Amino acid sequence: MTDDATQHPVTTRAEQGSASGGWWASPALFAALALIMVGIWQALVGLVALLQSEFYDATRDYPFQFDATAWGWIHLLVGVAVALTGVGLLSGRTWTRVLGIVLAVLSAIANFLFIPYYPIWSMLIIALDVFVIWALAAHGRELDETW
Repeated sequence: MTDDATQHPVTTRAEQGSASGGWWASPALFAALALIMVGIWQALVGLVALLQSEFYDATRDYPFQFDATAWGWIHLLVGVAVALTGVGLLSGRTWTRVLGIVLAVLSAIANFLFIPYYPIWSMLIIALDVFVIWALAAHGRELDETW
């Protein structure tokens, strides 16, 4: 006769994490850290636009042409919100995952509209935002289970 404990071993979260590569190797954790970095970078782009408006020069006849001050405020506010959401994601709450996806979409849209002003930078941020959306949608539960 066998003991139930030997048939169904109980594993702790630490053991589960080490078996799957560890919580530190998770795409969801990378997404949280990427949101923090993207938010800080985006806020810095906004500060540059506010403090030195002639730094960004858009192409002519662009339909979404705003002055540098407007872009500065847009990037500063979106950047702060994105960075704070990244910090909130580390708490493992489900609502921060949803907010992270929504703000990554808004960040990608803002940077898409900002492409004529700073094209390579905008495309880099869009690529990171797309990865964040994928990681939070596909692997976001890993953050919830870690904490």
